[in-house]
Amino acid sequence: SRFIKGTSNYGQLADENQRLIINKHLAGDIDNLAHLLKDISSKYRYASDFTIFGLKAALVEVMSVFPVYRTYVSKEGVSKADRECIQRVIAKTKEKIPFFINELLNELSFIEKFLLLEFDEHLNQEDKDKWLHFVMRLQQFTGPLMAKGVEDTVLYIYNRLISLNEVGSTPSKFGVSVEDFHGFNQHRIAYWPHTMSGTSTHDTKRGEDVRTRINVLSEIPEEWESYLQKWQEINAPKKDCVGGLDVPAPNDEYFLYQTLLGAFPVDESEYSTFVERIKEYIIKAIREAKVNTGWLRPDDDYESSFIKFVEHLLNKSEDNEFLPAFRPLQRKIQYYGVFNSLSQAFLKLTSPGVPDIYQGTELWDLSLVDPDNRRSVDFEKRAEFLKEIKTKIESDILGLIEELLQTPETGKIKMFLIYQALQARREYLDLFQRGDYQKLIVMGSLKNHIVAFSRKWGDSTAIIIAPRLLTKLVNEGENPLGEQVWRETRICLPSGSSLVWKNAITQQQLKGEREDTLWIRDVLTHFPVALLINEQGETNNDSELIVDSQN
Repeated sequence: SRFIKGTSNYGQLADENQRLIINKHLAGDIDNLAHLLKDISSKYRYASDFTIFGLKAALVEVMSVFPVYRTYVSKEGVSKADRECIQRVIAKTKEKIPFFINELLNELSFIEKFLLLEFDEHLNQEDKDKWLHFVMRLQQFTGPLMAKGVEDTVLYIYNRLISLNEVGSTPSKFGVSVEDFHGFNQHRIAYWPHTMSGTSTHDTKRGEDVRTRINVLSEIPEEWESYLQKWQEINAPKKDCVGGLDVPAPNDEYFLYQTLLGAFPVDESEYSTFVERIKEYIIKAIREAKVNTGWLRPDDDYESSFIKFVEHLLNKSEDNEFLPAFRPLQRKIQYYGVFNSLSQAFLKLTSPGVPDIYQGTELWDLSLVDPDNRRSVDFEKRAEFLKEIKTKIESDILGLIEELLQTPETGKIKMFLIYQALQARREYLDLFQRGDYQKLIVMGSLKNHIVAFSRKWGDSTAIIIAPRLLTKLVNEGENPLGEQVWRETRICLPSGSSLVWKNAITQQQLKGEREDTLWIRDVLTHFPVALLINEQGETNNDSELIVDSQN
């Protein structure tokens, strides 16, 4: 808020912009809904005096605070989730309407009754059909309203941490606890065990690895603010003044810096293309925001001045002070972003659900919103990389892992992890498709830096271990491996666990000291995540760690 010189409330922005879309693009549809509702309400003594104006105003209030794309009320009834959602919407609407239009309370109660299909006993089938028709029509508009009012507007204005600005997300919710993560997975396996787990699609606002980079900023807020102030001072002379406003506006400038940190290329040969991509992306982003320019009425002066600003920032000339001041933080974000990406991909592949890998994301996905994320994919390159990885897994897997950790910029380390995890999923199909889910207790001084859970089906058990929040754990350039990092951090195993585990990622065999404990220092010795699989009956009292890449 200090950088943009103001405060920004997500809920207020969503409300304002959904109203804007309603008034500009859905006004006729809301009129039709209000007339339909008036026609039905005239049959009720307690609702017969409702006016078109009042019903329309109430509908606008309801739709402007609708928190999801749509509910799924149908002739089959109302689900528990939809019922709770509708009740929350009406309650919130009643709380926020101005005191001088309290007469809308009755209209809102009437709409709630409709949305919950609380038919009166005297209704005939024709009236019920009209009632249901109204509900079905209303549900058709909440989706487009959310898409245009929030997804394609607010997500380009509310820039506190733009990695949170994703389709289906809640940008005002600054992450979740590990406990919430486990609760989500337990709910998923109970109710939606085969739902898709996706981290990038054709419609995401930025690629999965762009988001994991930007997430690093949440771990270093003081350092981030210090860099922002420095960059702002360096770049102030590069701004044009358009209509009394320095371009870009602070909020747009803040958006740009996060974008550069998230999408900066790992390959120098891609730099010139990157600059052009950023320029195209910025035009789309600021038009979507509809604050300083827009699709219907573009402000050519603002846009051209912003593009000139971008060109100044990314120019490699010796007199450009920005790039030397930018690259230290960029390199740091890129380094820790690698581990964030590996943990994210790994958890997607091992948690309940069916993992989806969007085209090209087997390597680093540093794409931005469409059309940037729909560029052609070099499948030949990926096939070549995979062939190389498979060959080296057979000949010297630990040597391969060491090489991958030393050259993360190639993206092969991500492909290696995906390949190994998918091989394990194929070998233990029922375990990952049908196995139960149990959170594991982590103990020790670094317990908050580990996510751990188990999957079990029949005699097979898998232990999943992934690190998190690494900026406070290892220095830039160090890997989160071994005793010097993890010290006494350990995992409490499920009761009845055996002593022998096979790491499906590194192909190491681990023989534990005791059946109720696994030491992270013994597990994360070569690779930053671990997928340990055992089968009941495999027991051993030996306490040594055995590396066997062939078994």
